[in-house]
Amino acid sequence: MSGNNGGPWGGGGNRGGGNRGSGGNGGRGPGDQPQMPEIEEIVKKGQEQLRVLMGGRGGTGGGRGTGGPGFSKRGVLLGLVALVVMWAVASFYTVRPEERSVELMFGQYYKTGNPGLNFAPWPVVSHEIVQVTTERVTEVGTGRSALDTGLMLTRDEVVVDIEFQVVWNVTDPARFLFNLADPRETVRAASESAMRDIIARSELSPILNRDRGSIAADLRAAVQGLLDSYESGISVIRVNFDKADPPEQVISAFRDVQTARQERDRLEREADAYANRVLAQARGQAAQVREEAEAYRAEVVNNAQGEAARFVSVYSEYVNAPEVTRKRMYLETMERVLGDMNLTILDNVTGGEAGGSGVLPYLPLNELSRQRSTN
Repeated sequence: MSGNNGGPWGGGGNRGGGNRGSGGNGGRGPGDQPQMPEIEEIVKKGQEQLRVLMGGRGGTGGGRGTGGPGFSKRGVLLGLVALVVMWAVASFYTVRPEERSVELMFGQYYKTGNPGLNFAPWPVVSHEIVQVTTERVTEVGTGRSALDTGLMLTRDEVVVDIEFQVVWNVTDPARFLFNLADPRETVRAASESAMRDIIARSELSPILNRDRGSIAADLRAAVQGLLDSYESGISVIRVNFDKADPPEQVISAFRDVQTARQERDRLEREADAYANRVLAQARGQAAQVREEAEAYRAEVVNNAQGEAARFVSVYSEYVNAPEVTRKRMYLETMERVLGDMNLTILDNVTGGEAGGSGVLPYLPLNELSRQRSTN
């Protein structure tokens, strides 16, 4: 044990530095492992390399230990130029035509940058680039999530499966960045809410057939109104109404209902056509009867007025010449009464028992028989 009391490293018991100075090994024996460089040596080497990079001259020996790091004017100037270049690179930025930039001064809105080269002195002013003309699409009713089912209830209490797209872009980048935490989710929620309101006020049949265009127009106006109320800086370009169908579970029953409704509509149209035809005929007959009655009334009135006028004129003539007028009236009356009779009247015919030169009456039997057969 007496031979191993030289210390824990087995290099003898001398701690004073006799062996440390010999050989320049710093206390290492021939069998010891090399130790790590001292901290001071590492620092000095770093300082020497920095001086070389900054334009100074490296030194060895005593000069390395006696002086501090030296910086020349050229090195300082190059450093400043490098800093200016780095600052300019961080401050100048380019905005493409389809983009706009939003500049922030100490985290608050400063201004909106236009396309081209813009300057935002870093680190006082920072910027963010926003796509403004790019059309962004938000889909609703695709079923990609558990909440996005697209099933909506109509006014006539029928469930319909709706699928549509809202195409939008950014008109105000500052509002778009600061007023909306999640723009896409905001557009989706606003679109779905507006569509549910429109569907709740509509019946199923128009939604499936003729009212898709009007529903898309109403939806675009409603979504734009909601986004404007949020000051979102978003413009809705158009709405693509892709699908409006009944749910798959009831599609067969729905088709039967649609067939029955179409049959009902057909029968209603036929009944309306028959009613219109009958009503038109009745109106035509009524108009004809009214026209005939009006014509008869006019005829009777005109005849009465003519008879009255004729009576007045005859009376006037009678007052002027009573005998002549009386005889004329008698003759006209007899002509009217006996005009249709086949009579022969002999006036001033003499004859008698004493015999005379009278006229023998002639009875035309052939003419009478012919007239009887004709009648």
